[in-house]
Amino acid sequence: MRRILATASSRALLPLGLAAGIPLLPAAAFAQAADGAVTLAPLTVTATRAERPVSSIPGSVQVIGPEDIREQMAVTNDAAVLISKLVPGFSVPNQTISGASMTFRGRSVLIMVDGVPRNTPLRDVSRTLSLIDLNTVERIEVLNGATSVNGTGATGGTINFITRKATSDRPTVTASTTMRAFTADVGRSIAPEASVSLSQKLQNFDYLVSATGRKARRTYDGKGNELPSDGMLGQGGGDRYEYANLYGRAGYEAGTSRFELTGEWTYLDQRPDWFTSYTTRPATPDVSSPYYGQSLQEDSKYLTARYNRSDFVLGALEVKAFYNDMAKRSPFTRFDPVVNNQVYYSGNPLSPGADFGQGTLYSERIGLNVTVDTPLDAIHQGMRLSWGADYTHDDTTQKLTNGWDIISPMKQHSVAAFAQLDVPVTDRLTVRGGARYERFFLNIDDYERPAIYYINRAYPAIDVLGGKFEYDALTFNLGATYEVTRNVQVFGGFSQGFSLTDIGGFTRRAGANSSAELCDAYGSLVCPGAAPPDYSVSYSNFAPEPQLVNNYEVGLRGKWARFGGTLSAFLSTSDHGVNYDVASNRVSQQKEHIWGFEGTGWWHVGDAFTVGTVLSYREGRYDRDGDGSIDSWLPNNRIATPWRGLVYGTYVFENGLNLRSELEFFSGRDRTDAAAEIEGAALVNVLASYRLGPGDITLGIHNLFDTDYVNPTATATRTIAINGFGRVVSLGYKATF
Repeated sequence: MRRILATASSRALLPLGLAAGIPLLPAAAFAQAADGAVTLAPLTVTATRAERPVSSIPGSVQVIGPEDIREQMAVTNDAAVLISKLVPGFSVPNQTISGASMTFRGRSVLIMVDGVPRNTPLRDVSRTLSLIDLNTVERIEVLNGATSVNGTGATGGTINFITRKATSDRPTVTASTTMRAFTADVGRSIAPEASVSLSQKLQNFDYLVSATGRKARRTYDGKGNELPSDGMLGQGGGDRYEYANLYGRAGYEAGTSRFELTGEWTYLDQRPDWFTSYTTRPATPDVSSPYYGQSLQEDSKYLTARYNRSDFVLGALEVKAFYNDMAKRSPFTRFDPVVNNQVYYSGNPLSPGADFGQGTLYSERIGLNVTVDTPLDAIHQGMRLSWGADYTHDDTTQKLTNGWDIISPMKQHSVAAFAQLDVPVTDRLTVRGGARYERFFLNIDDYERPAIYYINRAYPAIDVLGGKFEYDALTFNLGATYEVTRNVQVFGGFSQGFSLTDIGGFTRRAGANSSAELCDAYGSLVCPGAAPPDYSVSYSNFAPEPQLVNNYEVGLRGKWARFGGTLSAFLSTSDHGVNYDVASNRVSQQKEHIWGFEGTGWWHVGDAFTVGTVLSYREGRYDRDGDGSIDSWLPNNRIATPWRGLVYGTYVFENGLNLRSELEFFSGRDRTDAAAEIEGAALVNVLASYRLGPGDITLGIHNLFDTDYVNPTATATRTIAINGFGRVVSLGYKATF
């Protein structure tokens, strides 16, 4: 049995000035009081699990409001693109349906919808963020940095999508349609999208239903060359797919109580025409090799029931139960001795890749969250304690098309308790601290890992022995905010995040995660002088360590009459960071440090003209050789672009035309070997909207000058150069009746 106890060291509670710097909040998060004082508007943010004013959060918090979402949807339907533009610290999007190599501060991100996680913690198949339907989203709450209050997975940050709610007592229909096309070949790339929703609030009852469908066709780079359907080798591309999303919510209020039921179904089917040639630079469609595997597919359902009561005897109560049923099929990939050197063996060394070697992840999650927000005015005026408990059950498998398991089937139960205390020490100083304890009970079934062909030879099937494992984590956070003036607030804090380390990925590579595993499983067959092979390996011998991340951050946020912003600096450390080595197709864990700063700012130059910026820097090093000393730069699939940012200007004409121009830029990186060097680039985007009839007509142009560049995030996934999107024009219309 393996057991870890993740505790905060005494050094973690040293003065909060260990990291230097300053954070920025969107203007919408501020409010101007009647006497001219600036206050931070109360917002429900993922940092708290209970409604708290932003002024009490000792860390970087952003809220992307409905106007920002509507504006960005003029040029994209991809939530990953929107987040990468407006949130400092998030990666450049890889421009596919996958989240591969997209990190938050160089680490993993917890993605939630209305507070319900969408991640698959026992087997990380990173296809979540780009499948969020922005047509259903009211606002997006973002917490930068490690935290554990919402459970595992948020080692780099948390993104919570808050869906729309009915507000009118009349039936309200919102309909939109958009056509997008690459100017390199409009006829072959033109892609339609349509969405319609109906909502109404009838006294105590309210409802909202929404349906969205879209189709993607061919995609092109800045030179007019067609992009491959699977440039990142097994992750899927941004072309040739059909997408549908159905969403519904019904709510009922009775006095101080509310009951709500939501359901969502997301479906995607991607059918490539060709395999990908990885020998060209950049990768291109291999038009001599038609794709013959099954399509890439997503078929996921989500159901949530929620009960709120504002006058519960102990304070405000929320009880939330959810069920996620996710099926994610990856595309078929061929054997390639350079870029895809491990495949399931067909039995024929001349064509080693088995035709059934295409996997589908099945993940079921059941959860129950209870949160109580208790006022403690009797102890100290304004003091509040949010506390509660969580239960989650995960059932995860991954199978080939012939039904064989390719990871150990796993079931996990976890129970957790948390408490978060807010103390307004003075009118200006607020201290916030809390802890979460979580215990995990993991059952890993025995399974036979199928025979593989690895680099240049076949390796027989082996038995992977599972077992029952228990482990736990105790995580802390402590911080403070101080109002320097009516316009400026400084903050600093320490927080911890916790995550499991893709257990399924390790069992999929069982017997090949390291040279020691090869010798353990295959003995003298591959290791001269070793014992005869027993063709078995025990999970307990190679099980990855869960990852505890410490996050230190200081910053400031401010707002004046016509300008404002945030700036912060952070240091993120872990003793069990997770890194994927492309050449060996193996995952390892080492000690690592990541640091950086983030900022946002805006200035109302006049009543009609606003300029602003989003800027971030991040870099990191790790203990590559495992000797306890941090000696190497983190690989590009963790940090591909240290510098990245956005500069924008928005002008509203007297006739109602809203015009926005953006300069989007990122740096290159040459910290690792020359073959993996990333090049920087700068792109110009234009967004416009105009009131026409009952709605708005929108025009968006991505990459206005058709710049030819290499997508840094997609390229970093496998060290295969993959070009970015060329010029894309979007024309849409949205109306509410």
